[in-house]
Amino acid sequence: MYRFTNTGRVNLSHLFWLRCLAIIGQLVTIAVVEQFFGVHLPLPAMLAIIALEAVFNALTWLRVASARPETDLELLGQLWVDLAALSGLLFLSGGTTNPFVSLYLPSLAIAAAVLPWRHMIWLAIFAMCCYVALGFDSVPLNMDNPANLFDYYRAGMWVNFMVSVGLIAWFVARMSSALREGDAALGEAQQRLLRDERAVALGVQAATVAHEMGTPLSTIAMLTEELRDAAQRDKGLTPYAADLDVLEQQLTLCTSALARLRTRASVSSQREKLDAWLAGFSEQWRLRHPHVHYERLATPSTDAWLEDTTAVGQILTILLDNAARASRDSVTLAARVADGLIEFEVRDCGRGIAPGLRSQLGATPVDSTLGGHGVGLYLAFAAAARLGGSVELLDSEPHGTRAILRVPAAAGASSSPSDSSDSRETKR
Repeated sequence: MYRFTNTGRVNLSHLFWLRCLAIIGQLVTIAVVEQFFGVHLPLPAMLAIIALEAVFNALTWLRVASARPETDLELLGQLWVDLAALSGLLFLSGGTTNPFVSLYLPSLAIAAAVLPWRHMIWLAIFAMCCYVALGFDSVPLNMDNPANLFDYYRAGMWVNFMVSVGLIAWFVARMSSALREGDAALGEAQQRLLRDERAVALGVQAATVAHEMGTPLSTIAMLTEELRDAAQRDKGLTPYAADLDVLEQQLTLCTSALARLRTRASVSSQREKLDAWLAGFSEQWRLRHPHVHYERLATPSTDAWLEDTTAVGQILTILLDNAARASRDSVTLAARVADGLIEFEVRDCGRGIAPGLRSQLGATPVDSTLGGHGVGLYLAFAAAARLGGSVELLDSEPHGTRAILRVPAAAGASSSPSDSSDSRETKR
């Protein structure tokens, strides 16, 4: 079975352009030595070989434009044709006495950069066989002044050296760059896979914890109901009626969150309009944190839509919860649409992020100075990447943190920039 190369298409296109340069160089060299050096070459045979090269290169261009991936064996065949054409031209122009005979080396250097070693060995053996054959038999050069042969040979060696250096430097550098890019892409894919695996493991743990919380929450709900019944008979418990209301409200939020967790695995993502969804999301978050000074900068009416409101809501909840933990005095949420992206900005007025934690947050779970473990931010970064977006943590002026979530707007959404208005909805 042949191995398909990740950068094969780039290699084949490079070989096409190199062969174009080789054909031009061959024609120019033949014309120069015929006109200025008094060398008489077998032009019909040499031009026939160059014509076959041109036809093969045209077929190569059609192959580059096709959708099928190339194989290492196909690249071997391409380089084999180049060496065969070079050998034919050298046979007709002096064999090993031709100063351009060392052009075998750039071809072999290119093969070493493109092919696996087992294919490279076969190409090297072919090149050595051609060189040995040229040493035994070739068409000698027919020159008007054979006394100038050494000067011509030295000039040809100089040109050959410059061409060889240029070919090796250009092609091998490009191939090395392509390989480095491939390695970088592979490393990034491996990091994404590792991050997704960690996120799945944390999700499994979260589901387990949610299942275990069911019984304690039911017990708390039963005790709360008994305390409310007792408060109706015992006047001493009357001052705690408001606290019982808050407790029941928080229990309702907990049970509804657990219910959403059970159903989200089977419910597909929901596409909603940005401004309508954001208003409902903000009111729901306010119920979870009634003691936080929360402000939402209302967005003007736009045609922007969110593709996955469930995932975006989870990310914003994590960012807002962290902001509320850092600063209860001021937590703001703003949103705007620009260049096909929906950008949410969560701002707090806390102490900011410690410099030692900034590079670790989102990359791995890490304990913070506020008692958190960084699991929420880790999941937020992973979820944003899965949506094709990103989360960025920046310093806020004069102090605090800005958490910016960017996600692509749903297809058909307006991409014109629309800044947040100054209208505020304030709740203490």
